[in-house]
Amino acid sequence: MVRRSVVVGVVLGLLASACTRCQAHDHSAEEHERDHAVGEAVAERPAPEENVVRVERAMLRDLRVTTRPAESRPAGDVVSLLGELYVNEDAYAEIGTPVPARVVRVLAAPGDRVAAGQPLVELESAEVGRARAAVTTARAERDAAQKAAERRRGLAADRIVAQRELEATEAELARAEAALRAAEQALTALGAARGSGPRFVLTAPVAGTVIDRAAVRGRLVDESSPLFVVGDLSRLWLVAHAFERDALRLRTGAVAHVTFPALPGESASGTVTRIGTRVDPTSRTVDVRIEIDNPKGVLRPGMSATALAPIGEVGQTVVTVPVEAVQRRGQGWCVFVPRKEEGVFEIRPVGRGRDLGGEVEVLSGLGAGETVVVDGAFLLKAEAEKAQGGGDEHHHHH
Repeated sequence: MVRRSVVVGVVLGLLASACTRCQAHDHSAEEHERDHAVGEAVAERPAPEENVVRVERAMLRDLRVTTRPAESRPAGDVVSLLGELYVNEDAYAEIGTPVPARVVRVLAAPGDRVAAGQPLVELESAEVGRARAAVTTARAERDAAQKAAERRRGLAADRIVAQRELEATEAELARAEAALRAAEQALTALGAARGSGPRFVLTAPVAGTVIDRAAVRGRLVDESSPLFVVGDLSRLWLVAHAFERDALRLRTGAVAHVTFPALPGESASGTVTRIGTRVDPTSRTVDVRIEIDNPKGVLRPGMSATALAPIGEVGQTVVTVPVEAVQRRGQGWCVFVPRKEEGVFEIRPVGRGRDLGGEVEVLSGLGAGETVVVDGAFLLKAEAEKAQGGGDEHHHHH
């Protein structure tokens, strides 16, 4: 008997478990023999723990269990909006050369964090060289005019030169100063205030992350396309599309729950900051901007997302969990709540409510903040059924 029990344990690869609270009826506890020699988990179900499933450590690794706390949501009507993440255009810049030039040195790479004013690339341009030479010439002419004017002022004070000669010299100085200002402005307009000779440096106008870079050393570049794209990715814009009837009931300041197909298990809260005033004639939708904090940097522009936003009056709140967490058991539904002891999960019957786009409303049995198994919940359900001896198959509708 002992040997057969061990073989069954190895073949099924399971640990003791039960799910009487989720079933429409109870099963009496069966006693199994314990065998420590093989180090296999025991299939014993003490009466007080009929609502738990136990998983041995080796199998726990294979299950790849992930958990999430149950969350609280507004209970009023919600609308599901599809959209795409974009950079925050209030903290975004495309940096290009104002004149044809050659790339001499590249000073930043994609992914780098840069400060406002930080050099990104050094370029070389004949046009900048000429503009800088014009500044040098204008400065020399201004300096000469300044010296001449100072000399004439001294002579005029001693009545050695006529007043009109001094006035002519002062006018010449004013012209030289104007010419220098014009030459300096021309150089600044070329974006070449920093550098020497034909070389100049482009800097980041905003602080943020280098999102894209087209600058390669030695490449000839012109004004047609940016060399760098810099944006602050700590806060992103989700531009979603609401049908006109829903857009009329949305309001700015509403908090939306956002999920991402590329990041299962990741979610974020966002704030509706803008509701468009124009209806797209083809799709009959209105663009809605939802701003999302991205403190961990895992969200990237271009990702698709789904936002659940409250519409109409906001009333009480409901508890929600990811749809994968809720499993069918018998005539009801349950979730798996991890216990402190490793590999032990409580089978918690819950009342299932509405589907909310990747989330499920939990009407009873679970409170906001309680942790549930998400990935691995289906396999835990299978373990519970196997440990029960596969009985009552007619109850297990999928």
